[in-house]
Amino acid sequence: MSAHAPAHFAHWPPGLPRHLGLPQTSLWANLAVSAWRYPDKPALVYYDSPLSYAALRDEAERLAGHLQAQGVARGDRVLLALQNSPQWVIGFYGILRADAMAVPVNPMNRAEELRHLVADSGARCAIVAQDRLDDWLPLLAAGRAARRRDGEEAPGLRQLLVVTYRDHLQRPTDLALPDEVAAAPRALDGEGVLAWREALAAAPRPAAPQAGPEDLCVMPYTSGTTGAPKGCVHTHRSVMSTLVGGTVWFMRTQDAVYLATLPFFHVTGLSGSLNGPIYLGATIVILSRWDRDTAARCIARHQVTVWQSISTMVIDFLAHPALDRLDLRSLQGLRGGGAAMPEAVAAQLKARTGLDYVEGYGLSETLAATHINPVHRPKRQCLGIPVFDVDARIVDPDTLQERPDGEVGEIVIHAPQVMRGYWNAPQADAEAFVTIDGRRFLRTGDLARIDADGYFFMVDRLKRMINASGFKVWPAEVEALLYGHPGVQEACVIGTRDPHRGETVKALVVRRAGHEGLDEAALIAWARNCMAAYKCPRQVEFVAALPKSGTGKVQWRELQALESARAAAPPPDR
Repeated sequence: MSAHAPAHFAHWPPGLPRHLGLPQTSLWANLAVSAWRYPDKPALVYYDSPLSYAALRDEAERLAGHLQAQGVARGDRVLLALQNSPQWVIGFYGILRADAMAVPVNPMNRAEELRHLVADSGARCAIVAQDRLDDWLPLLAAGRAARRRDGEEAPGLRQLLVVTYRDHLQRPTDLALPDEVAAAPRALDGEGVLAWREALAAAPRPAAPQAGPEDLCVMPYTSGTTGAPKGCVHTHRSVMSTLVGGTVWFMRTQDAVYLATLPFFHVTGLSGSLNGPIYLGATIVILSRWDRDTAARCIARHQVTVWQSISTMVIDFLAHPALDRLDLRSLQGLRGGGAAMPEAVAAQLKARTGLDYVEGYGLSETLAATHINPVHRPKRQCLGIPVFDVDARIVDPDTLQERPDGEVGEIVIHAPQVMRGYWNAPQADAEAFVTIDGRRFLRTGDLARIDADGYFFMVDRLKRMINASGFKVWPAEVEALLYGHPGVQEACVIGTRDPHRGETVKALVVRRAGHEGLDEAALIAWARNCMAAYKCPRQVEFVAALPKSGTGKVQWRELQALESARAAAPPPDR
């Protein structure tokens, strides 16, 4: 720790230790133990259809057997591109049971975005949803062509395991089903394309699990100012740190019922709404898509006690026209992060439910939270305090000297949940990690300050990033995709204020000669077909030129400052 005793220890949650002892096992053991303890208990409830812990374990083992039969070995990467569903959970734990490493993929990503993930991860198998299969088929064709050309060891996809969500709807429901969940099975053909249900039905028994705490576990992708997403390599130990830490911090038990509305491919949903409950032996009520009516009915029907959310979901939920008639009495805790909860919304939530929205802070590089507000003493619009075994400091970004409390600097973190490093990116590792007092610290790129109580408050971002409803959008990645449009000569992507999303994506575009008719609606419509919806520009401003430095680099900071000033200016008098 830093030289002085951190002030936040004075506000540490009563009865909790400062050091957290972790299981010396893989994550698979968490599911195996819960299935042994609570075999008939619902592990998952999916639109009113339960799946017991014993059944969840058995299906994950069948998936592991199939993967191993396809040649997936210890440490291999398997892509997992699904909406929240029983198949996502089975997929994740089945990959781990095969001693492989799961690579969560945003199911909204399109073919061009997926191409990099496939090539960079070296994965040969992907578990995908049937409604997004057309984005994956060209990548499979490319992988199989490379195999025929170069032999067995050539990189590229070899198999797509295709999921039909409705396969896990075992009971009638009056809940509104998203179209992709209600959809009938799609006819499949072609080499390397196999239906999930067929694969599990014919799967052999897997070999005995071998993975331990230091083995590769999960690799979420994040990005940087270069725009090329990078894999964050996590071991079973680093993932275990956040999932166990979250359950202890909030004092959850096996009798908790979680509502999972945050996507499992996002580290916050993965740690807090999936891995934590599985470790406890709790029940998870899963929604594939956010729907406030369905969420409200599930809270009442299944007596949900815990809901981990983001501010935009809570804002939408509190705008429910029948809010005063909703039965929310079972809720005991509401937590979240990703974007600060507006003060007025937090106050409305407190008045309606009696609950504080307990905020936290984490990164893909830390597999979720390194900071959480103490439940007994939360502060609003606050990152919280460092949790178990986390040494977090505020330093000068240039000198790395620690800043006094109250002054702004970059958050750096030394903690058990910090990733091993970026996948095959030594230069990125060199930029991300620094040594302070003989310890390896992760540079977060986030600027913050610490108040007199030791609580951390976000101020700004050192890195170029847009936070849209809690999802990270990296402008350079969006720019690279926009350049694929024949009418785009130059593009600069910045963030702008949005009353619902907090921030949203804006593109400043110079039209290419001959494309003077390109308008905002047309470019946005095109973008929606080549990138995930949350990355897609919501605003496009066409400009004659973009400001550049003497070396020819676009001055995005200048454009961002102008946009921020414009958004902050009072409206003109009428």
